[in-house]
Amino acid sequence: MTAENMNAEAVADEAAAQREQETIILAIAKELSIAPKQVRTTVGLLDEGNTIPFIARYRKEMTGELDENALRDIEERLGYLRNLSDRKKDVLRSIEEQGKLTPELQEQIAKAVKLQEVEDLYRPFRQKRKTRASVAKEKGLEPLAEWIFGQPRQGNPEGEAARYIDADKGVETAEAALQGAMDIIAENIADDPAIRSWVRQYTASQGILVSEAKDAEQESVYENYYSYREPVHKMPPHRILAINRGERESVLKVGIEIVSDKIHAFIGRKVIKGPSPVKDLLESVIEDAYKRLIAPSVEREVRGEMTEKGENQAISIFSGNLRSLLLQPPVKGRCVLGVDPAYRTGCKLAVVDDTGKLLEVAVTYPTPPNNKKREAAAKFKELIAKYGIQLIVIGNGTGSRETEQFTAEVIAEIGNPDLAYLIVNEAGASVYSASKLAQEEFPDLDVAERSAASIARRVQDPLAELVKIDPKAIGVGQYQHDVSQKHLEESLKAVVESAVNHVGVDVNTASPSLLSYVSGVNATIAKNIVKYREENGKFTARKQLQKVPRLGAKSYEQCIGFLRIPGGDNTLDRTPIHPESYTVVDRLFKTLGLDVSSLGSKEVASELAAQKPEELAVKLDVGVPTLRDILESLQRPGRDPREELPLPIFRTDVLKIEDLAPGMEMQGTVRNVIDFGAFVDIGIKNDGLVHISQLSGSFVKHPMDVVSVGDNVTVWVMGVDLKKGRVSLTMRPPRTEN
Repeated sequence: MTAENMNAEAVADEAAAQREQETIILAIAKELSIAPKQVRTTVGLLDEGNTIPFIARYRKEMTGELDENALRDIEERLGYLRNLSDRKKDVLRSIEEQGKLTPELQEQIAKAVKLQEVEDLYRPFRQKRKTRASVAKEKGLEPLAEWIFGQPRQGNPEGEAARYIDADKGVETAEAALQGAMDIIAENIADDPAIRSWVRQYTASQGILVSEAKDAEQESVYENYYSYREPVHKMPPHRILAINRGERESVLKVGIEIVSDKIHAFIGRKVIKGPSPVKDLLESVIEDAYKRLIAPSVEREVRGEMTEKGENQAISIFSGNLRSLLLQPPVKGRCVLGVDPAYRTGCKLAVVDDTGKLLEVAVTYPTPPNNKKREAAAKFKELIAKYGIQLIVIGNGTGSRETEQFTAEVIAEIGNPDLAYLIVNEAGASVYSASKLAQEEFPDLDVAERSAASIARRVQDPLAELVKIDPKAIGVGQYQHDVSQKHLEESLKAVVESAVNHVGVDVNTASPSLLSYVSGVNATIAKNIVKYREENGKFTARKQLQKVPRLGAKSYEQCIGFLRIPGGDNTLDRTPIHPESYTVVDRLFKTLGLDVSSLGSKEVASELAAQKPEELAVKLDVGVPTLRDILESLQRPGRDPREELPLPIFRTDVLKIEDLAPGMEMQGTVRNVIDFGAFVDIGIKNDGLVHISQLSGSFVKHPMDVVSVGDNVTVWVMGVDLKKGRVSLTMRPPRTEN
């Protein structure tokens, strides 16, 4: 091939790639109801290596102010449609190599919008393992199958089949020849993409999921599903995953029931052309094709789609709860005593100062079987007095409520009104304390002591501490262990990344774990930042980060707006304003006659708040969204967005389930939000449940529309089950008599 021809071919390939890209962009725009220009720009930015947090924050003019959720939707659909395009190419290549690609088939594949459609079209051409049909073909029975499927108006099927009797090929009788031919036709029917698609849709819309107990006498958590029926299309995600788990644990037998008459009729209309001596044979083939080949695989596919629906919802729930948990307001300025409760091995204590620095560790035994309350109380009082402790934080693990009772008694004895305690979710603390990271951070502590320190720090800065833990280990979801772990991991990583960049990171105090979630920073760069800081002292300017090994120009551009330097040389370095906009700030202050050194004062904040971004943007030659963000950042430089949220509820006395009565009003903290309601910590051993129907006086589509993990809520007791230790709550205020 000449250089000229090669160049022409390259140009043609490039043009084809551009057309394909545009097709994908238009498809995404239509599907997500976003302007094609916005999608086109976003795709371009993503392909250039820009991260979602960076695009959402610093490229608003380019994307038309698309938020992170919209950007992630575009990214997800882009990945899917590009995979779809690649799969189409592979399928077309394979069919063409077999010499069976027709213009009609090529067009059908090109128009397919789902991977399932492509696989249906490819199914007849895929290399199969040995089947009854392939065995029949080897015996030379394909011409007989074609004769039957051609549905002659006259002829004798048995007589025609007799022509194919061949003992050497294993065809001993005419009946055997007919059966082989029917097997071939059955497989062809089962491979027909139009038939499969219709049957799949019909099964999904009309099927009934049936669940039965394998052993009705066996006690289990799945007893509600021992004799259960529900339309497939009505099943909520959490019920799908619950039944799946019961089936996986061999407690339940699950299947889909469907009335097959309409399916047989539909296939019959597709296959049978009219009166023919082979009509009865074809009706028999249709029944066999559906029962033996189509139904089992379609049921698997429909169950797969149901599971995917359940998994997507479970991951969405976990992601939403995790974000709320990560963005809990930090409790600042307090020396904290962290308590990792236990029975036999005792309660591990860790004192951390208001910066999170570990001061002392100890162990006490106030809980059964030791019950050394006097010695434990003395140790608590000693530490509280020695370090001026204002808050005791107790993990909610084994022995937590006994430890809480003991702590409340100690607080009452001390009589300090400024001393309180708090129960925190310790999920993942044990995972962290046994990790290599914890060993490096606390090499001289044992696992439980590290856990106590982590529990204390979770209150001081939830985000900084929780990022050290694998997000999957933080139990704020439903059925998270039953979903695609790869999909879950990707989603949770995106949530942590989003939360970290939303808050911003102090580059002089952040751990490598926290830094690694900053836009454009990977684990290697994060470690290099910390190493540079340790070797050269604190960063005093953002520009210094350009000297960090492996932190190149692109990484610097992506990360620098999310890294803060409080008390640095440049006041702007402690704000979310990107250095690329510093010149805009200079022009802004000159225009308004303000001094940058007075940034943070009430006068400057008032002046900035009074500005009209639309008018000012023209004078400063900057986009309105960027200017709006700059003005907001300058009004409250160094602001932590989490500080706008209410602090957790501090307690000084313990409550028992026996103390509760219907109608009692209480304050609680939302610990978990799931599809059917929210679990609220009201200070007793087990969290109470607010069912979705009790979250509001009006209709609630999903609990997450009303509450989030960490919310402080007012609830009223509806019912108490002392035997099961369950409390039902409502957020609907009781009616008052006029």
